[in-house]
Amino acid sequence: MNALISGADVIDKVLDGERINKEEALELYRLPIEELGALADHRRKLAKAAAYAGRGNEIVTYIVERNINYTNVCNVYCKFCAFYRTEKDPDFYVLSHEQIDQKIEELAGIGGVQILMQGGHNPKLGIDYYLDLLSHIREKFPQINIHAFSPPEFNHFAEVFGMSIREVILRFREAGLGSIPGGGGEILVDRVRNRIAPLKCNTEQWLRVMEIAHAEGLRSSATMMFGHVETIEDRIEHLDRIRELQDQTGGFTAFICWTFQPENVVLKAKPVGSAEYLRTQALARIYLDNVENLQSSWVTQGPKIGQLALSYGANDYGSVMMEENVVSSAGTTFRLSREEIERLITEAGYEPHPRNNVYSLLN
Repeated sequence: MNALISGADVIDKVLDGERINKEEALELYRLPIEELGALADHRRKLAKAAAYAGRGNEIVTYIVERNINYTNVCNVYCKFCAFYRTEKDPDFYVLSHEQIDQKIEELAGIGGVQILMQGGHNPKLGIDYYLDLLSHIREKFPQINIHAFSPPEFNHFAEVFGMSIREVILRFREAGLGSIPGGGGEILVDRVRNRIAPLKCNTEQWLRVMEIAHAEGLRSSATMMFGHVETIEDRIEHLDRIRELQDQTGGFTAFICWTFQPENVVLKAKPVGSAEYLRTQALARIYLDNVENLQSSWVTQGPKIGQLALSYGANDYGSVMMEENVVSSAGTTFRLSREEIERLITEAGYEPHPRNNVYSLLN
């Protein structure tokens, strides 16, 4: 760390709401976890003060949505993924409109507002499949936001369709795409990406999709999957790339991080525990001073750690997931209903509110 910056000086900067640099982030990471958590909680309150003016800053949001994985066929073979299949596998699939309709009808039946739709990199699906699907969903379920297709998928689409990424995004937006999830970020350091997913898009390609999407009026989330072969410095570099792009575009609505899930995957790495998850999330809250919302990852950590994450910088409890196939393929199968999420938020001392994709309160 810079010899002119003391630990006390860094803490003062955090308390004053000032921006920290990479060296200061590393210094904060070494703090006792309770102290780091308290600093992150302070920054959460600063971040949400304007949004909840007059309502207090102890509101925690959640969204009622459903994950829909439209295909599990994928040709990038990520070493940390237990979900993908090839067309030689007996359990490969591509969902029909009717199958997807049934899933969305069930979501609408419980007051859902969004689908999160992602799939593998299926080389057999042309642009007409996607445009027809988006148009069909928008026409039949106009009240449901289509939050779909991560940056690696868009890079895949551009290659398969023989189009520019901008043209694909514009065509998809016109057909009904409402926003873009931040999947496929993993760690935005190419040395790490080349070890865990060498066939997936690189750091600059991931960021470029988000930059174009934001410029064309599509908001997105940002993510990080950590706890495998990366270093702490790599995690901080990842946060720095997100913050840098957010300075330029302002298009990220939220940040979500979760830990590597080790079961049924090729990648061999010792998984990190809940304390490391909380420490990393707290650091993200402080470093990402221009991203207003941080989501708790109860899907990988379980409901109780997800609840504890609310005092480590998170202001959102994530999604009522009627369905989740990717993380559960790697051995994690937590499920929560709307009522359970509201109870957990209340028990933690916060006021639960449903939200939409841009974090506007729905009551």
